[in-house]
Amino acid sequence: MPKMKTKSGAKKRFTLTATGRVKRKHAYKSHILTKKSIKRKRNLTKSTLVSPADEKNVKAML
Repeated sequence: MPKMKTKSGAKKRFTLTATGRVKRKHAYKSHILTKKSIKRKRNLTKSTLVSPADEKNVKAML
């Protein structure tokens, strides 16, 4: 059975960690930044892990 192709949108948005978890960036950091507090914007800069509920679907896309 041939291997499924990687979804190019997912390839650009997610990376796998060494332990096999999926890393992602926060949303809401691209525009309309004037009304967001400095603290909120700073916290949106950091990357985080995909929730365990969504992890299986994201890995299937990669």
